[in-house]
Amino acid sequence: MSGLHDVTRQILAQNADRDLERLKLKLHAMRQDPFAFFRGANPLFLGLLPRAHALFGAPRTLICGDLHFENFGAFKGDNRLVYFDVNDFDEACVAPFTLDVVRFVASIKIAAPGLKLEPAQTRQLVKGFLDAYQDAILDGKPRWIERSLAEGVFRTLLRNAIRRSRAQLLDRFSKTKDGARRLRIDGRRVLPLPSADVMRRLKRLLGEIGAAAGDRRFFELLDAGRRIAGTGSLGLERYLLLVRGRGSPDANFALDLKFAAPSAVIGWLAEPQAQQWRGDAVRVVTLQRIMQAISPALLRPVQFDGAPFVLKELQPSIDRLDFSHWRGKAKRISGAVAGMGRVAAWAHLRGCGHFGAASGESLRAYVLGRAWRLDTDRIAARANRTMLRAWRTYAADYDTGAVIASLDGGGGLRPRKPAD
Repeated sequence: MSGLHDVTRQILAQNADRDLERLKLKLHAMRQDPFAFFRGANPLFLGLLPRAHALFGAPRTLICGDLHFENFGAFKGDNRLVYFDVNDFDEACVAPFTLDVVRFVASIKIAAPGLKLEPAQTRQLVKGFLDAYQDAILDGKPRWIERSLAEGVFRTLLRNAIRRSRAQLLDRFSKTKDGARRLRIDGRRVLPLPSADVMRRLKRLLGEIGAAAGDRRFFELLDAGRRIAGTGSLGLERYLLLVRGRGSPDANFALDLKFAAPSAVIGWLAEPQAQQWRGDAVRVVTLQRIMQAISPALLRPVQFDGAPFVLKELQPSIDRLDFSHWRGKAKRISGAVAGMGRVAAWAHLRGCGHFGAASGESLRAYVLGRAWRLDTDRIAARANRTMLRAWRTYAADYDTGAVIASLDGGGGLRPRKPAD
C-alpha cells in the first residue's frame, strides 16, 4: 500500500478480511460523496472523537453505535405489523448515549451540502433533532411511530410498506419461471455464490434452523446469492436467501444472513463491557430485541461455518427514507429528522438498566442540562471538518487508481475462510 496517504491506509486496514468484489463496491461508493464516506468509515470517525471529553462521561445505555439517516427504516415485525425504527445494530453495545447523538448530528452536517441546505437550515435541523430527542427522554416513556397516527413522510413510508404485497417485494430481486422463483443475479443487488459448495452449506444451515423451529418446509432453500447492501457493511460475508416460506411462487420468503463483525465502538471505549457476549451475533440480536419496539421477523443469531451470523427477514432498501429525493426541501427533511430524534430516544430509554447501563432517571437528569447539547454540536462540527478533509485525501488516492491497485496486488486483505 505504498504511495497511499495515511487515512487511505487506515480505511483499507479497517476493511481487511472482506469479500474483495463487494469491498471494491464499497470503496467506490465512499469515493462518490462525503456522506457515503462518513457512512463507510465509522472506525475512522470514532478515532477523531476526544474520548476523555466530559461529554463521553455521560450516562451509558444501549446504543446503536452507528446512528445516521440511513440506519432507520420501516420493516415488518415478528407480529407482521409494520414499524419505523432504528434498524442497524452491528455496532450496538453499552456506551455513553452521546456517542449516538454526536454521530447523528455529524451526519446532518456532512450531508447538508449534498442536500442543498443553507447553514441556517442545517443549524435548525440539528436543533430540531436535539429538541425532539431531549423531549422524548424527558417524557420517559418509550413509544413508537404509530402506523395509524403517523404523519408526513412516516405515514407515506409506513403505508407503502403495508400496501406492498409479498409478490411485489419478491419481484424486485427474483423472477418466476414455470411457477418457481429464482434470484436475479444482477450485480447490483445480488452476486453469484462463489461455489456450489457454499450452496450446499447454506442448505444444511437452513435445514438445521428449520428442524429447530419445527418447520423444515418453510426454511427449504430455493436459491441464494451474495447480497449487496449498505455502505459500512459492504464486503462483509452476507447472503440473500430465498426460501419456500408458505409456498411458491408468491408466498416465498427472502432472508438476510449477515456475518456479525466485532463492534468498533467496543474497541474505542476505555472500559470493558459488563456483559461478555457469546459471540457478536448474540450481542447484535440481544441488543436489537431490547432497543426496538418490535424486532424484524425471524431475527436470530446463528453459526455458519463456525462464525457468528445474524439471520432475519429481508429489510428492503425501498423502506428507508431516501433523503436524496428531498434536496433543498428543508421542511420535509426537518420533519424526518425530528422523528428520528424521537425514535433514537425511545431506543435509548428501552436500553436503560440492561447489562450495566444507567437508569432512565439518570439519563433524564443528564439531558435536563444544556451543556451536553453545546458540546455535542461542537464535537460533531469538528469531526465533520476532519472527515471532509479525510474524504478529499481518500478521493485523491482513489482517483489515481492506487486504492484498487493495492487490492488487486493483495493489499494485505485476507477474506474469512470457512471452518472445516
